[in-house]
Amino acid sequence: MASWQEFQRQAPELAEAVQRLMDAYKHKVLATLRKDGSPRVSGTEVDRRNGELWLGSMAGAVKALDLRRDPRMAIHVTSAFHDDAAAWEGDVKLSGRAVEVTDPEERAAAGRPGDGFHLFRVELSEVVWTRVEGDELVIRAWHAEKGDREFRRR
Repeated sequence: MASWQEFQRQAPELAEAVQRLMDAYKHKVLATLRKDGSPRVSGTEVDRRNGELWLGSMAGAVKALDLRRDPRMAIHVTSAFHDDAAAWEGDVKLSGRAVEVTDPEERAAAGRPGDGFHLFRVELSEVVWTRVEGDELVIRAWHAEKGDREFRRR
């Protein structure tokens, strides 16, 4: 697992593209695991601060309860649809685990002081950017153990 800062250090070009898409599209989709192991998707927003990636949630929200029970999660960021595939910016998928932060000083340092909501720090295991270039599907993937790689498919 890696912090956002560690991911940026290991894969700077990919991190720049991912950051651009994350900044351009405020709303993301968060996938968590229900008690029975089936997936749940929820809307969310993500912040980057102090070299970390952060998720917040209203107190008692089911996505927060899911993450407390099982911290494994994935975040999906999609860009605007285009009829012309070459104009599509692609989409980004981040996966790892979300660790709840309850310490008041750490919450304040993350820019989220106070109570009444859940705050999670994301530890990344994988980041994938998928897009189209010419007649190829380009998949740029970083994995905490395998590093930065690119795959092309026709």
